[in-house]
Amino acid sequence: MQRLGTIKGVIFDLDGTLIDSMSVWSRIDKEFLLENGVSDPPGDISEIMRKMTVEESSQYFIDHFGIRMTVPEIIVRIEELVRKEYSERIQLKPGACDILDSLDDKKIPYGVATATYRSLASSVLERCGIYDRFRFLLTDADYPRGKNFPDIFLGAAGRLGTLPGETLVVEDSLHSIETAASAGFVTAGVYDNAARQEMDRIKAAADCYVMSLEEIKNLI
Repeated sequence: MQRLGTIKGVIFDLDGTLIDSMSVWSRIDKEFLLENGVSDPPGDISEIMRKMTVEESSQYFIDHFGIRMTVPEIIVRIEELVRKEYSERIQLKPGACDILDSLDDKKIPYGVATATYRSLASSVLERCGIYDRFRFLLTDADYPRGKNFPDIFLGAAGRLGTLPGETLVVEDSLHSIETAASAGFVTAGVYDNAARQEMDRIKAAADCYVMSLEEIKNLI
């Protein structure tokens, strides 16, 4: 695999990239629907949710399943359901600390851009002891249009002081990689079991594809 050239900054996704959490969201989406009277949640509900912001997914529950709650109420309830997982159980993916150590050695700054609730993201990063290593933590609260638009990636690059062409975006999801690539960012797809069905398309869309985060340090 060829090296990625001159990389001056890195933007990491969180769920499925730095932390092993996507199975939690698959369970929670279904759990939420079940507790609100949807007896047979769609098997692909998590795949549908992956491409949405928190607000969009909450509205989707209302529009498609007739959930009798407001968007803010759904957001609060989902956060309640997953809080314990983030604060106590979810772990870093293999190689996460190694790639951060390598970037520190090379004096390459990095941050997190995620669609996850800020409270959950900060909770897991703090528990795992790496929160203070990142220049920033950006979420949908900062960029409400989410990762179907390049705003969050451009904002992250601005905080790193880098141009898109010298900034690596590390993601596990196809739509995020496509958005970043279309905005001129260098992209690395990272394997996650929850996105295995999209693996071939991610490989085609990204500048490189790795099975673990450890592999990235050899490409920069």
